[in-house]
Amino acid sequence: MIEIAHLTYKYSLNQNPVINDINLTIKPGEYVTVIGPNGCGKTTLIRHLNALLLPSGGEVFVDGLCTNKSNNVREIRRLVGMIFQNPDNQIVGMSVEEDVAFGPGNLGLPPAEQKKRVGQALAAVGLTGFEARPPYTLSGGQKQLLALAGLLAMAPKVIVLDEPTASLDASGKKLVHDVVQKLHRQGITIIHVTQDMEEAAKAERILVLNRGNLVADGCPGDVLSRIEWLKSLGLVAPKITELMFRLNASGLGVDTRIIDINDACREISSLFHVHQPLPTDIS
Repeated sequence: MIEIAHLTYKYSLNQNPVINDINLTIKPGEYVTVIGPNGCGKTTLIRHLNALLLPSGGEVFVDGLCTNKSNNVREIRRLVGMIFQNPDNQIVGMSVEEDVAFGPGNLGLPPAEQKKRVGQALAAVGLTGFEARPPYTLSGGQKQLLALAGLLAMAPKVIVLDEPTASLDASGKKLVHDVVQKLHRQGITIIHVTQDMEEAAKAERILVLNRGNLVADGCPGDVLSRIEWLKSLGLVAPKITELMFRLNASGLGVDTRIIDINDACREISSLFHVHQPLPTDIS
């Protein structure tokens, strides 16, 4: 779905590269998180995925379309929808329904098709019944869901999220996380930039950037268990991973690759021969 070949990017000719010779392939339907210290190039990288930025060197392909070719940009931006940290920057309608219809209207779809897509998109994010609400009356989490609905109405194959929950409270984060997970299960490719390691752990694959270089690419258990290395980059492992690391260091021999709290409970219980059933979900 996404192919990046020798991508380099400079904001000015005299500046050192912000992105330095990155090679990367993302398959259709993958859920990938991108992490790294502040200023490492995460946002710069993902802005190449729908031609908001064009490479200083190398190439980026989306579903086979090269972003460097201007006649591909319209289709690329339909295929790749982007959600930013502040949803107010993406909301343009006076009502929820009007906002979601904005994209399909720009695609020139017939009114009946626009209405159908608006209904489907609102249902997908759990905002059915909000059609007449002014966007300013929504919570932060609901505004992010509205931004997602606006993208879904254009039938994207890829959704890119740039720290969409950074300004949300716990309930708002859960609203967004639940919808993103559902979209992933439906086969949409998810690329999620985050500073939250618990969020990063929910993906199938984690990319780590540092100083414009791709320094790690692997499954969450492998990447997040490198606790000391993460600390050297200024990153903090998830609390569960840190716990398993400390237990292992104390001589208990637990699996430091565990990133799920329920798996951690089962692992610890087995060490102490605790046989009572564990709850199926622990918040």
